[in-house]
Amino acid sequence: MSLLVNMLLEWQDTKTDIEIERVLWIDPSGTDVVTIEINNSKALPKWQKCKDLEVAIASQEICILKIDPYAGLLRPENAISENHCKRRDRAWEVIAPLVEGDIELIFNPRDRGQIIEATVERTGCIKKTIYNYLRRYWQGGQTKNALLPLFDRCGAKGKERKPSNCKRGRPSKLSKVTEIPIGVNVDDKIRKKFYRGIASFYKNRQERTLKDAFQKTLEKHFHLGYEMKNGALVPILPPAEELPTFAQFRYWYEKERNITQEKISREGKRRFNLRHRALLGNSTQMAFGPGSIYQIDATIGDIYLVSSLDRNRIIGRPVIYFIIDTFSRLITGFSVSLEGPSWLGAMLALENATSNKVAFCYEYGIEIDEADWPTHHLPEAILADRGELEGYNADNLVNALNIRVSNTPPYRADWKGIVERNFRLSNEKMIHWMPGAVNRVRERGDQDYRLNAILDLQQFRKLIILCILDHNQHHRMDWYRMDEFMIQQYVEPYPIELWNWGVQNRGGHLRQIAPEIVRLNLLPFAEASVTPQGIYYQGLNYTCELALREQWFVKARVNGRWKILIAYDPRRLDIIYLRLDDSRRLEPCQLIDTQKTFQERDWHEAIDYFELQKQSKEAASTRQQQQKATFHAQVDKIVAEAKEKTEKVLTVQSKRSRIQGIRENRKLEREHERDVGAWELGAKEISQEQAQIIPMPSANQPEQDDEGYVAPPSPIDKLRKLRERNWKNEH
Repeated sequence: MSLLVNMLLEWQDTKTDIEIERVLWIDPSGTDVVTIEINNSKALPKWQKCKDLEVAIASQEICILKIDPYAGLLRPENAISENHCKRRDRAWEVIAPLVEGDIELIFNPRDRGQIIEATVERTGCIKKTIYNYLRRYWQGGQTKNALLPLFDRCGAKGKERKPSNCKRGRPSKLSKVTEIPIGVNVDDKIRKKFYRGIASFYKNRQERTLKDAFQKTLEKHFHLGYEMKNGALVPILPPAEELPTFAQFRYWYEKERNITQEKISREGKRRFNLRHRALLGNSTQMAFGPGSIYQIDATIGDIYLVSSLDRNRIIGRPVIYFIIDTFSRLITGFSVSLEGPSWLGAMLALENATSNKVAFCYEYGIEIDEADWPTHHLPEAILADRGELEGYNADNLVNALNIRVSNTPPYRADWKGIVERNFRLSNEKMIHWMPGAVNRVRERGDQDYRLNAILDLQQFRKLIILCILDHNQHHRMDWYRMDEFMIQQYVEPYPIELWNWGVQNRGGHLRQIAPEIVRLNLLPFAEASVTPQGIYYQGLNYTCELALREQWFVKARVNGRWKILIAYDPRRLDIIYLRLDDSRRLEPCQLIDTQKTFQERDWHEAIDYFELQKQSKEAASTRQQQQKATFHAQVDKIVAEAKEKTEKVLTVQSKRSRIQGIRENRKLEREHERDVGAWELGAKEISQEQAQIIPMPSANQPEQDDEGYVAPPSPIDKLRKLRERNWKNEH
């Protein structure tokens, strides 16, 4: 094998550990070759015969190396610091005339001395420096970058120092002034104390800083004894110059540091897995195509809403559920309700994932095409938290709908990173800017953000729909890891594009079931009552064709009410479903006309309204009782006055005589009422003073005022005259 310049040759049968030579120059005639040992700090060029090296290579006494240990010096100019470039250029100016001319002379020992002497006179550098530059140049591959400073090889990095009486390390400022070595060298005994202190005071859940742990280590392991102060044992520490420094403590901590073990010790394994674990996986690998796996999760919306029935009342923050396809990141379903994170909220989102989105959006006044939100399917599997999809509900999904349910371990929300990330996107894109949004950075004097709430549940759902449509169609995911087939077909990283591509090329995972069957297995169940007023549930009455045809309400009036099993959608209270034929069929029931006020409302709002009515009724009990007491007192007073007046004028008459005159007395009283209550049109107006003060006429002559006005007779006088006239007519 022919030799090449800069080739590395390793001798195999040397007594030394390693002997590697670099080829520096080859005689044009192919007779001689110049080499230099690259791992010898005092090496100089050595002349050898090409034939001898070729024979050694052929006999495998020499091995040709393919990896150059100095290859790291051959890096771009912009990757080298300015200071290192200056050092390299200064060294190059010294040896450039020696290695760029007739280089055979510098390799010849007889001529090299004279050339070095001339270089000393020209540059002012000493011989040792010049030889050092040349040696680095030759050993490093005869390139200009071979003269770069090798600071990484200085200081015996990584090697432990042997303890001695001489103080190691940089002297402190006090040592420079006093010229007395201050401090201690860290030996095995001190290192063991360091490690015990780190384990006791730093690697625990108390979250001490490293400096606090160092102070506690000094108090625990470096004290001279204790003294009693105020009933407490106080450790007595030596002078600071006799103690290790915090820099030494930190050095040994960093040297033996295990970040994983440290984070687990300080924060626990659960928080480590959630916040600090290595991110080497990709959720997309879990799904082969659209519908392989849906991820579902809930969060409390960072916004306060008002009631649509009474917009003065703030109803709190909604619970938002999202269902996202793992393969495409397309949001396939959602729900917004006041029901806490539970099976009910998850059920609503699952039902929405299977519903026709064109009709669903139309209910909220949003017109879309099928291509804008083409998801109305069931997946093969669902990844959820522990809780909502556990127990009976999960069994129902598996057995009836053939959906595989997987639950993440406790406190491992990172296993559903796709849907978790979408919550933050929703907050950043829309919720954070809405009136009533939660403001987590408040200053003193700021208005309570809850008072800014203006959106009700229906309006907030409409905003969420618009946010989902924007995400599905326009959220660009440049970080999405395309496979080779997607790259070849120029698939854009948008959820809707990935979904459509996956349906065409990775199909077979989506399933479609009749909406009635899905609702039958997802909607919550309850009991309602058939009454003469309708099918009664939660304060509202419903009717349906089946009930009218079979005369349920007439039967309830004759035979009494009875219970019936229903299913209901918490998002809509204008319709419920009768579960018929052993729950194999649903019969829709509509709200009766007299209760259309609650149409297009949320069940939780209606329940809240009825509960508020009950509370108002209970709160009004004091008022009702007091009013009744006032009414009874006034009635009793009037009755007592009437009794008193009647007993005063009551003559000695028989009971029979009093009863016989009832008809005549009624006739007289009626005539009196007619005279008193008759309207007199065009009568002279009475002044305010006259209306307030009515003069009482005497028994014989009516009293007149200054203008000749005669006051009308009193009712008693009229009744007396009427009796007298009737008596005369009878006799």
